Amino acid sequence: MGVEVIKWREGTLSIVDQTTVDAVVEAIRQLRVRGAPAIGVCAAYGILVGIRENGSADSAAVIQAVEQTAARLAATRPTAVNLFWALDRMRAVTARAEAAAMSKEALYRALEAEAAAIDQENVALCEAIGRTGAPLVTENAGVLTHCNAGALATAGAGTALAPLFRASEEGRRFTVYADETRPLLQGARLTAWELVQAGVEVVVICDNMAAQVMREGKIDLAIVGADRIAANGDTANKIGTYGVAVLARAHDIPFYVAAPYSTFDPKVATGDDIPIELRPAEEVSQGFGPRTAPALAAIYNPAFDVTPARLITGFITEKGIIAPPFREGIAALRETGPND
Repeated sequence: MGVEVIKWREGTLSIVDQTTVDAVVEAIRQLRVRGAPAIGVCAAYGILVGIRENGSADSAAVIQAVEQTAARLAATRPTAVNLFWALDRMRAVTARAEAAAMSKEALYRALEAEAAAIDQENVALCEAIGRTGAPLVTENAGVLTHCNAGALATAGAGTALAPLFRASEEGRRFTVYADETRPLLQGARLTAWELVQAGVEVVVICDNMAAQVMREGKIDLAIVGADRIAANGDTANKIGTYGVAVLARAHDIPFYVAAPYSTFDPKVATGDDIPIELRPAEEVSQGFGPRTAPALAAIYNPAFDVTPARLITGFITEKGIIAPPFREGIAALRETGPND
């Protein structure tokens, strides 16, 4: 895929041209940049924007700017763990810098290198996930996706879409059924666009059509991404994912979650402990123009739901597929990291 969502060039961060910390915060909060891996990369570069905006006079001021910027960025989206993973990595650089008494110039270079490393690592992780998952996508298969977990949501080819891109590159023909993904239609607007650009056959369906499409025998496999995965395998992803998993189980369809090691959160025991972001009511009542619900009607708009581990066939990761029971496999993945 030739989509480059986040760019860092000569000290300028471009996410549809975001150049201040306020703009980076707004970009993450308002979903101008979205998808757990992409949010993490954006946050890492956002730290650099905060330093430059602060005009830090010395190393102590740089460290202060890192902490202040990280605190602001951390408050934007509570569910996607990659955000906090990336910020922790940037903070770790300043912790090493304090011990080494680095100059402000050397410290900034170290932070810039770490942000670039996070970016490049995400690209490599997506490629590896594609290699792991591609064999699951067989000739003439029907694959159901939900929301967007492609290049537009990551710093690489994607998570859930990476196996599809790879399978297509290997010459297999198949059909992807993309749930539109209410209320913001990421599946219809983004996933379908990415697949069309890659030459993959895609059919957009309304979210509430998934059961019928499964009943008709059109779906052989479901692959989704993730925003946070608990130590036991419970998985938070875009609202509606839980329903897809329940339907897949009812129709004996394998349901896979594609995610890198950075999306697994060993600090969270089960899905009950994953914070679920609530989004503005207007996204439901008038997300794309005229109001579609009565003004006096209450709106409930959780951005994510949690799929219990028992409904998940396996996790497609950069190190292979983790099969149930998940706890040991998840722990091993997090312990090794990306390069072992």
